[in-house]
Amino acid sequence: SEWVQDQMMWLRTLLLLGLVGRLLDECSGHSSEDEDYYMQELLSREHYQQVLEDRAVGKETKPRPAGGSDSASGNLTHTHTHTHTHSHTHTHTHTHTLTYCPPLGLETLKIDDFQLHASSMRHYGLGPHRGRLNIQVRSALLLQRASAPRLLLLRLVDARRLTKFTGVVTQGRSSLWSSDWVSSYKVLLSNDSHSWVTLKNGSRDLIFSANREKEIPVLNLFPKPVVARYIRINPRSWYASGGICMRVEIMGCPMPDPNNYYRRRNEVTTTDNLDFRHHSYKEMRQLMKVVNEMCPNITRIYNIGKSYNGQKLYAIEISDNPGEHELGEPEFRYTAGSHGNEVLGRELLLLLMQFMCQEYLSRNTRIRRLVDETRIHLLPSVNPDGYEKACEAGSELSGWSLGRWSQDGLDIHHNFPDLNSVLWEAEARKWVPRKFHNHHVPIPDWYRSTNATVAVETRALVSWMEKIPFVLGGNLQGGELVVTFPFDRTRSVTALREATPTADDHVFRWLAFSYASTHRLMTHASRRVCHTDDFAKEDGTINGASWHTAAGSMNDFSYLHTNCFELSMFVGCDKFPHETELPEEWENNRESLLVFMEQVHRGIKGVVRDVQGKGLANAIIAVDGINHDIRTASDGDYWRLLNPGEYRVTVRAEGFSVSSKVCSVGYDIGASRCDFVLGRSNLSRIKEIMQKFNKQPISSRNQNPLRLITARRKRAVSGEPR
Repeated sequence: SEWVQDQMMWLRTLLLLGLVGRLLDECSGHSSEDEDYYMQELLSREHYQQVLEDRAVGKETKPRPAGGSDSASGNLTHTHTHTHTHSHTHTHTHTHTLTYCPPLGLETLKIDDFQLHASSMRHYGLGPHRGRLNIQVRSALLLQRASAPRLLLLRLVDARRLTKFTGVVTQGRSSLWSSDWVSSYKVLLSNDSHSWVTLKNGSRDLIFSANREKEIPVLNLFPKPVVARYIRINPRSWYASGGICMRVEIMGCPMPDPNNYYRRRNEVTTTDNLDFRHHSYKEMRQLMKVVNEMCPNITRIYNIGKSYNGQKLYAIEISDNPGEHELGEPEFRYTAGSHGNEVLGRELLLLLMQFMCQEYLSRNTRIRRLVDETRIHLLPSVNPDGYEKACEAGSELSGWSLGRWSQDGLDIHHNFPDLNSVLWEAEARKWVPRKFHNHHVPIPDWYRSTNATVAVETRALVSWMEKIPFVLGGNLQGGELVVTFPFDRTRSVTALREATPTADDHVFRWLAFSYASTHRLMTHASRRVCHTDDFAKEDGTINGASWHTAAGSMNDFSYLHTNCFELSMFVGCDKFPHETELPEEWENNRESLLVFMEQVHRGIKGVVRDVQGKGLANAIIAVDGINHDIRTASDGDYWRLLNPGEYRVTVRAEGFSVSSKVCSVGYDIGASRCDFVLGRSNLSRIKEIMQKFNKQPISSRNQNPLRLITARRKRAVSGEPR
């Protein structure tokens, strides 16, 4: 009957919709049920296409390697292979010349979620807002997918104003366990979202060749720029064993806005006259030289070592007395680029050194106070070898992990000795504090051997950190908007994430909040998350181990082996933003960079001397209630980061009597002075007398606890009896 036919039609429609939902399998973006994206970093990759980006900051850019040399005003020749499907299929290759626009901002979140649409999706959580270039996901649960029918599925971007579109970048789905990508697509454009025009090559629809695997971004430039408001991507073919999954970025230049409406709403401008572009290694060195020549009285360039490929790791010191450690003046450091593809931090430090030099010359009171009272070290590129790999591909085509590792395949940021396990085992054996200190944990002998799997860049960092008495440091990273603080490793070996605080947890939380709260975006509760983690509930901060456990981090090593409190600042969702984004990223981070440096003057400071007025090196500074001590520098000066309050401080030095006093910390910036004078102990006097009369001095019978721990582990591995 007619009613039965209607019901059958309705059932077929439901089945078809169900197949579409299963086919997409969260492919209108990426699922919230996917694996931890920190497991997805790839060591190396062969790119199918390469694009070069332009140096000049403008609405249109000529592709070139980031930081490459300037070229005359001209065009790029770029070759495309397009497949046209009619009654038969053939391949057509043509060469054209054009300049192309920078990205609209899907990856950097400049494009809002409500500007993205799709013709179908399983539910909102798996919607088109997940289809941004390089977006990552977390979870290991994957849903079963049906075979992919040949359906017409559409992805639409609303630029909200007339825009000159010049190309599209696509990726497949980010997943360890499945393979989903689109291999070809059409592009349609519209001014009203109702009437659409398909890009053509002559009289035929233009079909772009897309991805051949799921991670490597592929750029397709249009034969000529097209002006429209809406752009739609229509997948035509996809990986046979997968689904229709796309992550995209759109290349486009917004057309002039007569009413200046969108500039007021969406665009951030800067008044700082700085060099906003990506810098090659040579250009970075030249820029540092220019800063040094502009401000020779407050800057010094030096290197801490070389990379695997022999490139020097340059740092710049900013101080009123460069090259000298001044008594009572704290040492601060910023590092960036330990992951070579996280380029934003590198450029922020280059901008920071320019800014501080200019403002110092302009007699900016705040900058002058900071420079005169602090010895600042900026190391913009810890991994220049990795940067060159990412730079060669370019900002939009380097993907999520190309260039992350050192040349010999090591993650520099997590290549430090695991001192957490050494300290925690000593605590478990109740060796702390009588046999084993709760600070300055020694590095195991095996780590310093030439056969240890340690990057040369890491060895250079360790030597630098041991040589200079740093008090506070920050390492700039990318791919998120959050500040992390130690510990980065969980105490439980089996836990992938759990809160693992240090003894100075309250201080670390304040330090993290000082950066996050002054960043333009980090603490905004309404901002869109970069990937899946929402850090707004923690005010843009998180304990590293609560996020994901990682042994041998720079932060944990710095805290346990030196006096320096180290944090990680993830300064942007996009690891390698286009250089047209740099002015806005600078505005996002400028105040945070300055405020965090000023925190080095929080807490107490002083000098520990003997009765003759000589500074005592390596004296131990202990604060009651905090199970982590620090030590004095070679001149006897010290700095102890503390939150406001009153603290009982005890000082110990070998051969001297113990001294204690109450020190107060106020709320204003500026460390409180708390000096100590120690007299010789009776035991040290007895030793001197015995040595004077050639008697054997009293020696400690305690064995080295670190060697005991190491020997115990070797016996456990070999199966020898204890």
